[in-house]
Amino acid sequence: MRRLAPWLIWGIPAAVAVMAGGILALWLGHDPYRELHQRLPGEDGRPARRAGGAVEAPVQIGELFTAFPGPPPSPLPGEWPRFRGADGTSTASGSVPLAEGWGEAGPPALWSVELGEGHAGPAVADSRVYVLDYDEARGADMLRCFALADGRELWQRGYRVEIKRNHGRSRTVPAVAGGYVVTVGPRCHVMCVEAVSGELKWGLDLVREYGGAEPLWYTGQCPLIDEGVAVLAPGGRALMIGVECAGGRVLWEVANPSGWQMSHSSIVPMTLLGRRMYVYCAVGGMVGVSAEAGDRGALLWSSTAWTQAVIAPSPVAVGPEHIYVTAGYGAGAALLRLRRDDDGYALDLVSRVKVTEGLCSEQQTPILHDGFLYAVLPKDAGPLRKQFVCARPERLDGFAWTSGKAARFGLGPCLLADGKFFILDDEGVLTVVRASASAYEPLWQGRVLPGPDSWGPMALAGGRLLVRDAWRLRCLDVRATGASKP
Repeated sequence: MRRLAPWLIWGIPAAVAVMAGGILALWLGHDPYRELHQRLPGEDGRPARRAGGAVEAPVQIGELFTAFPGPPPSPLPGEWPRFRGADGTSTASGSVPLAEGWGEAGPPALWSVELGEGHAGPAVADSRVYVLDYDEARGADMLRCFALADGRELWQRGYRVEIKRNHGRSRTVPAVAGGYVVTVGPRCHVMCVEAVSGELKWGLDLVREYGGAEPLWYTGQCPLIDEGVAVLAPGGRALMIGVECAGGRVLWEVANPSGWQMSHSSIVPMTLLGRRMYVYCAVGGMVGVSAEAGDRGALLWSSTAWTQAVIAPSPVAVGPEHIYVTAGYGAGAALLRLRRDDDGYALDLVSRVKVTEGLCSEQQTPILHDGFLYAVLPKDAGPLRKQFVCARPERLDGFAWTSGKAARFGLGPCLLADGKFFILDDEGVLTVVRASASAYEPLWQGRVLPGPDSWGPMALAGGRLLVRDAWRLRCLDVRATGASKP
């Protein structure tokens, strides 16, 4: 056996010992706290935790803007300034007569624009159309403004935010009032801009600021502007808030001690028992907040008489003291009564029906007309699934009529105008139905969109019907022959 040189026998251990000593000296001399600085709560720039616990950097709301060349839009009559129209009932006001049918050709398409995949509906004000779109190429929520007359794009304002496809991306309808537009993005980012110029006023991240959670399929909550104040329901530490449109100042907050969370439903102004209030169905219960000048933002009542895990339709006032509520996924529907006693307000359950027993809705909010409710039944409503039906609120389990098994409408966006219902099915087929509690009386039916997933709420302004499917927004002329057509 070959013997190792003496210098190897003693030199290797000595070198190892020197290296170990150096490493030990470096370790002992290092101060692990030297680079740390004291930070106060809320001042560490910590990203918000969103659905699933993900940690993300702050979104720069309103950072992107593009204005397109061209003249101002041609002035046209009519408006649809927020979710479910000016009065929040999905009913168009005005005297423009509408056609009852158009033959095989269908209503004339005045213009059409491509959109990112989603279901966000349009709002219309001052001859402008506003849609909160998602630009997949830029990875950004974009509020897009078009001319109502010809679909020409005027400007777009938005912000970069990652939104993964989840039955599309965009969801909500903007609110336009007093020269401002307010949007709520799929991941709960609120943006307020000037309606004509698109100039940014302010932005608010509801999840980051209030500690709430994104709803399961992103937020479906459409904003409300009331007397210059954006009324929103964040969840987390606040059930509801009022934000000044002009400056972004939070004017009032309603505490949320029970930890109720944001639903897909929207806040509805109602006058009940002679008192104007904001009514909202959260995940956890219902709440009523004063909408009157003297104590706006004061909590009037909260109740667990109606609580569901998934709620998309908004509550409907069906008289001076009654509220109709419904939801999908087997929830059914209920009629509630608000009463007042010496202790304040209380909400009582009057009646309730299962999804297979009465008038319910999965996604769209039913329409109240002349004392009757109209809705498209959910897909799990048994033999009557997806049919358009009519019922009295006090008799939710007894239909005045149903559309029949040959007339089904999917998730059925619907609006009422000139004594007629306009109903859009999932595949882009439009049906016009006479508004009558006596019988289902279809007037015309035809395809107006390629589809699929024509789920977004429609809008009607001055006889121009705005419809969308997953990929496009189209403007249809539904005015009667001989009507004035500027």
